[in-house]
Amino acid sequence: MTDIPALYQRLILWVGDGTGLPDAILHIHAGLAVLMIARVVTGRSLATLVPFAFVALAEFGNELLDFLAYGMRWGDTLSDIGNTLFWPLVISLGVRWRPMTRRDRRDLESKAIDA
Repeated sequence: MTDIPALYQRLILWVGDGTGLPDAILHIHAGLAVLMIARVVTGRSLATLVPFAFVALAEFGNELLDFLAYGMRWGDTLSDIGNTLFWPLVISLGVRWRPMTRRDRRDLESKAIDA
C-alpha cells in the first residue's frame, strides 16, 4: 500500500525546493490560494465564511499528514496554522463586517425577488 504521508511530504519538499520559498511563505500563499479557489468553486461570497472553512479543512489535512509523517511538533504546527489561516481569516472577516453598499443591497434585494 502507498505511504500517503511520505508521498505528500515528498510533494511538499518538491514544491519548496522548486520555488525556493521558505515554509512560512508557502503556507501564506497556500491559504490564500485555497481561499480563492474555494470562493470560485463554491460560488459563495467570502463573507459567508464558507471559503474560509475550506482553508481551515485544508490546513487540518496538511497538519494531519505532517503529524503522520513526523510526529507532533507543536512549534511547527502552531506556526503553520497561524501562517495559513491569518490572512484568509482577516479577509473573510473584513468582507463580512464591511458596510454594504447601495449597489450590494440592490443586488441582494433583486436576488431575493427572483428566488
